[in-house]
Amino acid sequence: MKKIFLALAVATGLFTATSCEDMLESDSTRQAFEPELNAKTDSVFYAFGIMQAMQQLADQYVFLGEMRGDLVATTQYTDNNLRQLADFSASATNKYDSAYVFYRVINNCNYYIAHRDTTLYTGATNVTLKEYAAVKAIRAWAYLQLGRNYERVPFFTEPLTKISQIDDNTYPRYTLQQMVPLLADDLEPFSGYVVPDYGLRSIEMGSSNSAGSKSAFPDLCFVPVDVVLGELYLEANDYAAAARHFITFLTRKETLGQSNKSYYAEDVVIGGRASMQQGFYNVSTRPSDYDQGNEFKIANKWNQIFGNSSTQDIVTYIPMAVNYVNGVTTSVPRAFGYDYYSTSAELTETSTTARNRRYLDEVQIAPSQSFYDVSDAQSYHYYSVVSGGIPKTTVNSVKWGDMRVLNSVQTYTDGDSTLLWIYKYNRNANILLYRNSTVLLMLAEAYNRMGYPRLAFAILKEGISAYLISDRCTYLTQADKDMLRQQLLAPASLAAFEQTGFCGIHTHGAGETRSFNGSNDILNSPYMPDTIIGLKMKEVAASYTVAVGNTLADSINAMEDLLCDEYALELAWEGRRYYDLMRLANHKNADTLYGANFGSIWMARKLDYKQPTKDLTNKQNWYLPFN
Repeated sequence: MKKIFLALAVATGLFTATSCEDMLESDSTRQAFEPELNAKTDSVFYAFGIMQAMQQLADQYVFLGEMRGDLVATTQYTDNNLRQLADFSASATNKYDSAYVFYRVINNCNYYIAHRDTTLYTGATNVTLKEYAAVKAIRAWAYLQLGRNYERVPFFTEPLTKISQIDDNTYPRYTLQQMVPLLADDLEPFSGYVVPDYGLRSIEMGSSNSAGSKSAFPDLCFVPVDVVLGELYLEANDYAAAARHFITFLTRKETLGQSNKSYYAEDVVIGGRASMQQGFYNVSTRPSDYDQGNEFKIANKWNQIFGNSSTQDIVTYIPMAVNYVNGVTTSVPRAFGYDYYSTSAELTETSTTARNRRYLDEVQIAPSQSFYDVSDAQSYHYYSVVSGGIPKTTVNSVKWGDMRVLNSVQTYTDGDSTLLWIYKYNRNANILLYRNSTVLLMLAEAYNRMGYPRLAFAILKEGISAYLISDRCTYLTQADKDMLRQQLLAPASLAAFEQTGFCGIHTHGAGETRSFNGSNDILNSPYMPDTIIGLKMKEVAASYTVAVGNTLADSINAMEDLLCDEYALELAWEGRRYYDLMRLANHKNADTLYGANFGSIWMARKLDYKQPTKDLTNKQNWYLPFN
């Protein structure tokens, strides 16, 4: 393994590495046979080796998670490997069906865990346990992906000298449900641990790409223990345990103290575009009572999450090199129609716009009509004009759709042809695993299944704010507020959420959904749980021909469908969609409200437009052949 003098950087807080290749290069032979994990700093090189193994699985993670979901469509240019994933005809020969890439991460983690000396101290501070916990969390994350993609997988925690040993028949083969308690028990002692950062704020990853330079942020390369624990428990339908761990992550002093982990709306949890000046709406459809002088101004910042070297809202990502010379690159942007690694920014010969040669006509993955249907079904919420000195508290809505689509899909018209590009990856080509928004949505999912659908709705409507437990909040029940006071908004963490300016996830694209705007004004927004959950209940009844009543269970199912829509709007094309659908379908199967197999029917209906080659009402057909 190539040494990069990082020991000096760790000791002094200075950065000396020059490229992502240097930072992440790993020699697996040495890693397997030459343990050097008995010093305070040597282990960092092994941790970076694990990060490089994560880079090797980045493309597969995105393509497996999105091509089988309901938010993408194939085109005439789609690679056959991707097309086979999309229609569920992929065999073990498919390029992206490789359990090996996940086991490479697992085996590196196993080796580290087996050999790391965890008794090293500087003064009274143990200098190894944060890293040790973070490596265990990465291993759990890798097993989580294996369990989602394959029905049963070999499970082992000792290091192997050859990855091929995973085929040893002596290793038990477990389903994800069987692995969850094993992985959770291993991680529980480290709940509350924050990830290591090695004293480095960022590491330069190169600058020869014409898009400019970019940096990697070491602390964002690790999966927080409580985030992966929460997701594991969600998969096992243990909603209370899932919520507990998401809350532990959200309320950690060290987490909230970092500017890139803030939940304050003006900094990170950001709203959708509300400007009428750029042609984002058809101005002719502007309602007559639209108050252009009092627009919702948490706008445009959602788009900044995906900027070059951005850390806003990011919890964990896989940073990819800026070019081939500097390290491991990704083919994901190109599949979405953008040549991130091109060195030419010249205009095309026929273009009269700023479209350059990075944008490819051969788009392989396009937004699906299902994605547009979800987006178009949303209402946009705006301040209504009032006269005199009366506070502007009336919010109305108009069927403009969700504004996040405008920040994630690029259109270009050339003659009679219109091209579409998904451009979440255009500016940095990094692979996002978790964002703060992801954690909040999973917390809402857990709260909902715990029997608190209004509380789940509040996370979409308001975000996390002390307002929720105040007397001003009238749509939450006393039971909802008591639940918040127990953990999330308990006295020890309440101060972190007392700032004004918080907003809900739905606000990112739907305008002013909040009831409280931080100016002591109670807004009369029509985005309210009784109305919105009620509409979804009617939609469920009509779409699936089931008898939907007015019980708590009916509300929970409908709220879960609202969360499914929000996952689509917020996290589209980030590699999670298929797994979100699987998890929610399993929730629905478990509660048997509309029949023992309703979740499978629900999932198959969402994917029906893809004309899958397999019957997806049969859960066995959800998985890939183990390869």
